[in-house]
Amino acid sequence: MGLLKSFFTNCANPKGRMGRLMLCFMNFGHAPLTNWGLDIVDFQDEWTMLDIGCGGGATLKRLLKRSNGSRVYGIDISEESVAKARKVNDALLGKRVFVTQGSAEKLPYDDGLFDLVTAVETVYFWPSLPDCLQEVHRVLKPGGSFAIMVEVLEADSKWTDLCEGMTAYTPEQLKDLLDEAGFIQTGIHRKKPSYATILGVKP
Repeated sequence: MGLLKSFFTNCANPKGRMGRLMLCFMNFGHAPLTNWGLDIVDFQDEWTMLDIGCGGGATLKRLLKRSNGSRVYGIDISEESVAKARKVNDALLGKRVFVTQGSAEKLPYDDGLFDLVTAVETVYFWPSLPDCLQEVHRVLKPGGSFAIMVEVLEADSKWTDLCEGMTAYTPEQLKDLLDEAGFIQTGIHRKKPSYATILGVKP
């Protein structure tokens, strides 16, 4: 149990060898959720997109494939994640892919820059979630979308005991928080057994 908890503690901020293993696990394990969630988005060509908590960088590659001529940005609090995401996207790094170390609490981007912001299995670890959602709202263009993808759907999830620093939310709670942050057309999309995508649009 100690080794398992040590492994999953790296969900929030991957570090060292365990962290590198976690990033490989994330890139593989989050693929079904991410691909399904992105299918819900009505992608357009030449979008500018941001993945917050980009982890091992696999979502950045998936975003690029869905929007011709696009540019994607990734940000993660973990130094290991930034290094992995850059390596995974090495061929387009600095051209169409840009990866930065930083926090969702203070995004280092201009107002109204992005057509789409994604967050895959990461809002559980954001400090002061309402403040972070305001930051997402700020960096989106009017009419831009925010897609939150989660697998933990219960606020009292057992995962909060296993993953240090984790706060679980129901999809309904996340939708309410998006509403409070000023998003419109918010909706919850579900897929059994435990996938949910919560979408909101900046007016």
